[in-house]
Amino acid sequence: MKKYLILLMGMLVNSAAWSQLNYPKTRQVDHADTYHGVSVADPFRWLEDENSAETKEWVKAQNKVSFGYLETLPMRETFKKRIEQLSDYEKISAPFKRGDWFYFYKNSGLQNQSVLYRQKGLTGTPEEVLDPNKLSTDATTRLTVFSLSKNGRYACIGLSKGGSDWQIFGVRDMETGQDLPDQLNWVKVSGVAWKGDGFYYSRYPAPAEGKELSTKNENHQVWFHQVGSSQSQDRLVYEDKRNPQRFHTMSTSDDETLAYLTISDRGKGLDGNALWFIRTDVVGDVFRPIVREPGAFHYSVVDNEGDRLILETNDGAPNGKLVELSLAKPEKVKWKPLVAERAEPLQAVTSAGHRLYLTYLKDVTSRTLIYNYNGVGIGTVKLPGLGNVSGFHGEKEDKCSFFTYSSFNFPPTVYKYEIAQNTSKIFQKPKLAFKPEDFQVIQKFYTSKDGTRVPMFIVSKKGMVLNGKNPTILHGYGGFNISSTPTFTASLMAWLEKGGVYVLANLRGGSEYGEKWHQAGMKLNKQNVFDDFIYAAKYLIKQKYTSASYLAASGRSNGGLLVGAVINQHPELFGVALPGVGVMDMLRFQKFTIGWNWIADYGSSDNAEEFKVLYSYSPLHNIQAKSYPATLITTADHDDRVVPAHSFKYAATLQAKNTSKNPMLIRIDTNSGHGSSNTAKLIELTADMYAFAWANMGK
Repeated sequence: MKKYLILLMGMLVNSAAWSQLNYPKTRQVDHADTYHGVSVADPFRWLEDENSAETKEWVKAQNKVSFGYLETLPMRETFKKRIEQLSDYEKISAPFKRGDWFYFYKNSGLQNQSVLYRQKGLTGTPEEVLDPNKLSTDATTRLTVFSLSKNGRYACIGLSKGGSDWQIFGVRDMETGQDLPDQLNWVKVSGVAWKGDGFYYSRYPAPAEGKELSTKNENHQVWFHQVGSSQSQDRLVYEDKRNPQRFHTMSTSDDETLAYLTISDRGKGLDGNALWFIRTDVVGDVFRPIVREPGAFHYSVVDNEGDRLILETNDGAPNGKLVELSLAKPEKVKWKPLVAERAEPLQAVTSAGHRLYLTYLKDVTSRTLIYNYNGVGIGTVKLPGLGNVSGFHGEKEDKCSFFTYSSFNFPPTVYKYEIAQNTSKIFQKPKLAFKPEDFQVIQKFYTSKDGTRVPMFIVSKKGMVLNGKNPTILHGYGGFNISSTPTFTASLMAWLEKGGVYVLANLRGGSEYGEKWHQAGMKLNKQNVFDDFIYAAKYLIKQKYTSASYLAASGRSNGGLLVGAVINQHPELFGVALPGVGVMDMLRFQKFTIGWNWIADYGSSDNAEEFKVLYSYSPLHNIQAKSYPATLITTADHDDRVVPAHSFKYAATLQAKNTSKNPMLIRIDTNSGHGSSNTAKLIELTADMYAFAWANMGK
């Protein structure tokens, strides 16, 4: 009874808040583009200029309305305080070893950024290496890269400011603890591949001043930096001006005698990559192909033994396999099978102690199998339960490794793994402000529109009653070959404790069931993703987990696109919509930053056939004059992955066309990016989303 009184109070306050909502007037312009003979209006094109005074004033005015509304919600502070309590526990990462030192990340609880430590041996005294919280007044500078040279003498340190994807690389002398004057700018989509006292990295030419967060990124280059020198002295290793929208990244073998160049061309709709190599110990050696051109398949180096390479690929094996080859004759016809494709998709391949660890997904939960370097199976890692596992990294001579296991109600727990014995024990277990045993995780399968069997996870307090009145968040992603696996989030417990339900639908477009599952939800098949989500909602309503007025559609990035599309198609199924940092303009996404990289998954409006499909579901272009569920759009001013213009234009259109009295709000975070730039911002965002959903359910 108490829960429903609180819910009713939220509804009353929300109704009062509605009468005070006065959306900013958004100027419309007479602008249209023609795509393959079709004229498409874009009346809010001016909002794409994030630097204009008018756009900045619009952002301020929208935030004034949105935060003014959010501040009236009675559950806002309740959720925020409880999320803070739940999040205030020590979090320690799995350690990684270099020489005598073990490095690890630790967050004491509510620190905005995790701190990097190291200690000699597993029982040594930890010493602080880097605390990103000290690097900016608002703690929004993040440590994105910490890469040690082979001998552990130097570390490349990458930093991102205010949530941007741009990184600045520096170098630290780990013997003296001093930062060297090296500073490398305009780094993006880059690894760090050490060779002696220098490393390969990837960057773009400097963008125009004032356009750093929106300019299309082109001409991705590989450079070599020698420690102790300036960036102007770096050596250009590779670029391809004929194909400006390719990614070029480098890695090196453990013995640093080989460097591998990976080339992808997703801007041309190609989902795979090319793979070249160079001998770094041969002066004047030139790149030679293992796979000459990017295509439909991916290839990645797992390890080498001299000239013998082990590759992971989906070439001829949609679920993934391992092959071996000799660099003396690297042609594909000379490749030999090592570990065959299985019925389950291969999610990760790592190595430690001269063993290979292959982690597969079976109905969206992890299984890790062990092989030797000859491809012979030698065991299975025993895991704590049905959840998500990562780790098993190390050198060939290592005797132990570490892995992290988690699930929805099982926080990330680090296990020490003894390689020879194939045994593990808990190394670091967090202490929580709740009892995991009070909650339940159920996996259900439902039937989508075309008869496809789709899994979902339903998370709730034990004893949930199927009465159709459970406030429920249905979350999805469905794209880019990314699996939505069971993942622990402390803040989720604040929603569940109040009687809320959280549902994760494993939509097509991801990799839950391999490449076929991915392809069934990409390009011309994208409507399958939306259908899977829509039929998940129908299943939850039919089975009385919830009802339409108590159901929120939730997703971020590609998932934000998902939410925008489904509420256009079936607004009657949802009481609330929570689209975050979404790709909302499907006709122009490729015009900004690295948006062209998504063409491989979405297609492009430049292609006549793909344009028809994109135009048919584009969230921005399919908003009609009808009643929409209460909607809270979230984005951030430093999101240079999915630029905020997507959400700006979407919000302006929704506010102009919605015929219901439900709030249509946009919350624009400052000094933050595609993901929240610190812990405090993430807590505030999550509390606002929960409070908004709670207040607008049950109508």
